Amino acid sequence: MDNLLRIADITVEDVSQILGTAKRMKAKTLTQTVEGKTIALLFEKPSLRTRVSFEVAMNRLDGNTINLTPQEIGLNGREPLEDIARVLDRYVDGIVLRTFEQETIDVMAKHTKAPVINALSDIEHPCQALADLLTITEYKKDLSKITIAFIGDGNNVSTSLALACSLVGASFRIACPTDYQLTENIVAQVNRNISLYGGAFEQLTDPTLAVEGADVIYTDVWVSMGQDEARDTRIKAFQGYQVTEKLIGHAKKDAIFMHDLPAHRGEEISENILDHPQSVVFDQAENRLHAQQAVLAMLLQAANKV
Repeated sequence: MDNLLRIADITVEDVSQILGTAKRMKAKTLTQTVEGKTIALLFEKPSLRTRVSFEVAMNRLDGNTINLTPQEIGLNGREPLEDIARVLDRYVDGIVLRTFEQETIDVMAKHTKAPVINALSDIEHPCQALADLLTITEYKKDLSKITIAFIGDGNNVSTSLALACSLVGASFRIACPTDYQLTENIVAQVNRNISLYGGAFEQLTDPTLAVEGADVIYTDVWVSMGQDEARDTRIKAFQGYQVTEKLIGHAKKDAIFMHDLPAHRGEEISENILDHPQSVVFDQAENRLHAQQAVLAMLLQAANKV
């Protein structure tokens, strides 16, 4: 793995290595270092978990971070993205991008030898998916024997999670309105992986049917950053897709509830679901740190910059 631009960049072996390393780092039974390495954090979108978790992860690896706003470097404005990439390649050992468009990440990776990490784009959120798998293994152990029910938008989070599940043999169901389903391209990728690694995939419109007998119930916001103009339309479309205590009751008795945060109480979740006894949301948030620390160690130790 040279970059982490999308889930397709990682193999089954990579997933196993990342999760194993992350577990040992979390348990403090493994210490790794990238001393002397520096990564640049480029965020077009505001962030709490992503920025803090990457900064802390690099600190624990004895490395350094430089935070750059779009205004500071003129991302997609003052100078071509290709030139920004070439300049940063001379200064830093890795680049972490949280951006509105996947193309920005792809162009950056094309013009730098330094590893590039997708910290969220409009298409995928691979770091979140890896943290999600780490969290699920802490509660469910064997990923190949579980069913994950995602209730909500076929967005970047559900896309990466569906692809990640299809790499490890987990079964994935998504319930969402017809106009908000996963794209045909992503469904095709998921089904190709399933043919190789097992598991199952279903795209449904009935949330109750999706969570029936599930081991994991997962949801995300109905209106993401940059979608404010469509807010009213989206809120209307997703009525009936709220995760409530009643909906969780249709899953297995020991099912866990997950949300990548931030959460909008009263919209995609009922008021007290984050505090539900089956919620593991804040364990999930913590695991962003451990999964990303493992990814950084893997990429920065392998990189051989000239």
